[in-house]
Amino acid sequence: MPAETTKVVPLTCHGHSRPVPHIHFSTLVEEDQYYIISACKDGNPMLRDGVTGDWIGTFLGHKGAVWQARLSSDATLAATGSADFSAKVWDTHTGEALHTLQHNHIVRAVALPNQPRPQILATGGMEKKLRIFDLSRSSSTSSSPTVDSSSSSVTPPSYEIGAGVHGGTIKSIVWAADPNILITAADDKKVRWWDLRTQKTIGEYTVDGVVGTCELGNTSDDGILSVAAGKSVYFFDSASPGSLIKSVKTPYELASVALHSGQGKFVTGGGSQNDTWVRVWDFNDEKELETNKGHHGPIWSISFSPDGKLYATGSEDGTVKLWKNTLGPYGLWR
Repeated sequence: MPAETTKVVPLTCHGHSRPVPHIHFSTLVEEDQYYIISACKDGNPMLRDGVTGDWIGTFLGHKGAVWQARLSSDATLAATGSADFSAKVWDTHTGEALHTLQHNHIVRAVALPNQPRPQILATGGMEKKLRIFDLSRSSSTSSSPTVDSSSSSVTPPSYEIGAGVHGGTIKSIVWAADPNILITAADDKKVRWWDLRTQKTIGEYTVDGVVGTCELGNTSDDGILSVAAGKSVYFFDSASPGSLIKSVKTPYELASVALHSGQGKFVTGGGSQNDTWVRVWDFNDEKELETNKGHHGPIWSISFSPDGKLYATGSEDGTVKLWKNTLGPYGLWR
């Protein structure tokens, strides 16, 4: 790749006052428009324009750190998981909480199926329980977003899948392209595939290290699941339970990884206080292509934009950065 592609100053999104443990893009909503949400330990997840990083709004209501935040594919809904023992579902147009889902411990992971205005939510965390909530079953709350959801008595029904299977905190939940298949990554160093119809595991893989991120590729050609654990990154065929495509061992402790299979490269984020670098790698040759400096703390989350023309990083330093990943002008890089 020519040096001018990425050797430009990243855009820095300020506004958070604590570390940013997770970021997530919507898909392309209109022609070239998409959005990004950032979870933050300040308890105030933020919605931004994905192309420019411009602030759109802050979701107010959590009383503890927000560990994970996700957007529905059409960006009409957001879901957040928090240290206040709750997950919330938000209307992104009004900023109102449509549902507050109480748990018995910290919620570390939330997932929405990849469909417009989804009616189902998966949650997990320090309870070590994978829960599925039916959001369609509490229409009285969702039809009036102005209702104070924290005091609303209408809670969507939920059920647990695989009771007792997870041996550690559930760090990430990913919906596969097949809406019946869920993937979880937990602190017991296992990545598991679940079938919602049988409510049982249909595959698992043990990684060599503590799981950092576990995410599906965000560009349209990606059905590949990328996992960062210890000093290695793992790439799985998300549609084939437990099927490892390849793993790459690096010299670094890693906290995060994102893959752009169409461009044949992946990006990793350092996981230690001394390693605050963003590294770009060749997927096939497994060689380091670029090292980008800009953050002042570990990089907890990385994601490519849905058009692949930039990638975003969320860090311990409380910022989200957008890094250009295309030739020529794009967004605010003119």
